[in-house]
Amino acid sequence: MSLNLFKLDGRIALVTGSGQGIGLAMAEGLAAAGAHVVLNGRDKTKLEAAQGAIAAAGHKVSIAPFDVTDQKAVEAGVAAIEAEIGPIGILINNAGTQKRGAFVDFPAEDWHFLVATNLHSVFYVTQAVAKRMAPRNRGKIVSIGSVMSKLGRPTIVPYTATKGAVALMTQGLAAELGKHNIQVNAIGPGYIVTELNKALIADETFSNWVKSRTPVGRWGETRELIGAAIFLSSEASDYVSGHLLMVDGGLTSVV
Repeated sequence: MSLNLFKLDGRIALVTGSGQGIGLAMAEGLAAAGAHVVLNGRDKTKLEAAQGAIAAAGHKVSIAPFDVTDQKAVEAGVAAIEAEIGPIGILINNAGTQKRGAFVDFPAEDWHFLVATNLHSVFYVTQAVAKRMAPRNRGKIVSIGSVMSKLGRPTIVPYTATKGAVALMTQGLAAELGKHNIQVNAIGPGYIVTELNKALIADETFSNWVKSRTPVGRWGETRELIGAAIFLSSEASDYVSGHLLMVDGGLTSVV
């Protein structure tokens, strides 16, 4: 059956930043599709709570707490996963954060923090995983971009810079890793209801702007990213690489 193309049975999937929010939702989706998911983050308590919920649903799940902004910790963490759980066949680069402020006054330390969390982490984790995928001649790498991979808004210039870089890194990796049968893609979420966006959701003016700017007329839910994650992690996307799949309610398609 064609639905078998979307099954992830026997695959090990590492999802960074998966203790809550978008990362956790995608991890839950991949697990339900048959993958053994490995949850990653710095907060072990959150990871253990998420692990318990996924395990209670009858799915395979492990945790790997390490800091994705620390290259040595990433290499050690990925090596441990491969030695103790098995070969990573799917990588979801989800770890990310946001800081807002006027560009002319934006603190340099906040710039470095955003670049480390949103961009360095993608480089470190992808490098550690890809060099192990390549000899196996198989792999799926999915990074989480944003509508800000394509657009700009005031007060989030550094964030936009990191997400634009993720989109172009995706294309470069697709070009370089294709010979190893590794497909590299990205997902561009629109405005999604998460803890990270809690203040924006509570801001009635901004929330109304999101609804009016988005053709479907509402904020997105984390569960609405699961289908894209499964597709780009599965056999169904074997001829898709270097693509930024927008899951934004149509926001980047209109003016």
